[in-house]
Amino acid sequence: MADDNKDFEPILVGFFCNWCTSTAADLAGTTRLQYPPNIRPIRTMCSGSVDPIYILRALLSGADGIIIGGCNPGDCHYVSGNYKARRRIAGLKTILDTLGLENDRVWLKWISAAEGQKFAVTMRDFTEKIKELGPSPFRKNWSV
Repeated sequence: MADDNKDFEPILVGFFCNWCTSTAADLAGTTRLQYPPNIRPIRTMCSGSVDPIYILRALLSGADGIIIGGCNPGDCHYVSGNYKARRRIAGLKTILDTLGLENDRVWLKWISAAEGQKFAVTMRDFTEKIKELGPSPFRKNWSV
C-alpha cells in the first residue's frame, strides 16, 4: 500500500441477497462480530437481480469496491438466481478490464444465512483488498 493511501478508507457498496447474505449480516451484528464499517449494504431479493448497470453506476460514481453476496449455488430461493449473478459478474469483469479498472474491485461471494462469521471475515478481507488497491480513479465524483 502506498504511503499516501495509509489513511484511505474505502467506500464500499454491497448488494446482498435478502435470504442469505443479508441474513448473515444480521447474524454477524446480533452476535457482535467485528468488521469494518465501510460497507453500504443494499438488500436485494436475489443476487441474480443485481444488474451490472447498478455496479457500473456505483463505480463510476466513485465507490471504491462492490461486493455482491448471494446464496450458495444450488440453494437459491429463486432456484437459479445465483447462477445468473455468476454469469453477469463474469461478463462485467471483462468490461472492467476494458475500462482499465481493476476487476478485483468487484467481488461475488456465496454466504449463507447461517454464516455470520464468514460474512464478517469476508467484509474484513474485502476492505483490506480495496485498501491495497487504493482509491478508485472515479472517487472524486463521490459525494459522501
